[in-house]
Amino acid sequence: MKIIVDAFGGDNAPLEILKGAAAAKAEFGCDILLCGDEELIRACAKENAIDLAGMEILTAEGFIPMEADPRALLKKYKNSSLGVACRALAEGRGDALVSAGSTGALVVGATFLVKRLKGVRRPAIATIMPGDKGHFMLLDSGANTELTPEALNVFALMGSVFMEKVMGVENPRVGLLNIGVEPAKGTDLQKHAYPLLEANEHINFIGNAEARDVPACVADVVVADGFTGNIFLKTYEGVALTLFSNLKEMFYASTKTKVAALALKGGLKDLKQKFDADAVGGAPLLGVQKPVIKAHGSSKEEAFKNAVRQAITFAESGAIETIEANLPKKEGADE
Repeated sequence: MKIIVDAFGGDNAPLEILKGAAAAKAEFGCDILLCGDEELIRACAKENAIDLAGMEILTAEGFIPMEADPRALLKKYKNSSLGVACRALAEGRGDALVSAGSTGALVVGATFLVKRLKGVRRPAIATIMPGDKGHFMLLDSGANTELTPEALNVFALMGSVFMEKVMGVENPRVGLLNIGVEPAKGTDLQKHAYPLLEANEHINFIGNAEARDVPACVADVVVADGFTGNIFLKTYEGVALTLFSNLKEMFYASTKTKVAALALKGGLKDLKQKFDADAVGGAPLLGVQKPVIKAHGSSKEEAFKNAVRQAITFAESGAIETIEANLPKKEGADE
């Protein structure tokens, strides 16, 4: 198994990316193809005592900035670390790709270089999120702000297959993110998507899912357009950060609360681990012909290592083949 790594994508590149890639190679036994400036990669590795033994380096020219137009990956930044990595995956030089770089540029690269599956108009970013009883998937979480009902139906299928094949969830429940549970609720998008999801024999559709119920894991796959999904995702992250910040302040407020914190240390540690995004590693980009994982832009060694682990599991699962076999083929499908 060979994983292609965008060595210069993300806020902490290349140091944390190299550390994560080396840790993944040591722990999972995978081969690594690093894409980036070879001189800088070797200098960083030498300075920080990172073992690059057994890792290949595919040279590239710089990186695509986060603020750049994502479409610039195809021309101005075609030889950047991400551009080179996407072409390497398309050419079969590796089994999967992991990048912590620009989300928009990765979507462009995956769509136009790696290519979409037939029957998928737009790939979806599928974020694995912590919930009360485990994890659930939210898709789309930001790649597509405007979608058709047919696209949501395709997203539901892709998310369901991934959760079953990669995350090990048996017969995953699919919910449509909405403002109420009644079928007639929502905008035209949700109203027209509902009957398509209900008729989809390849998914276990449970109906609409209200945002307040999603953290309780009422569904294993939560389907939304990218605008709604991204607002839900950022709100969820913000509430979690604020909650943990307030808990920390409360437990450090006095000697009495510090003693209480000491007594609850084990439970607090478990709670923190439950909501630790680093343990998941990254979000799969579903709808393209080969496995692509988007690691968080702020990923450090542990998070990136786990993103590589997820890429390996994704590549070995056969999920893409299952998705492709069950995509709508009839006239009018979202192609």
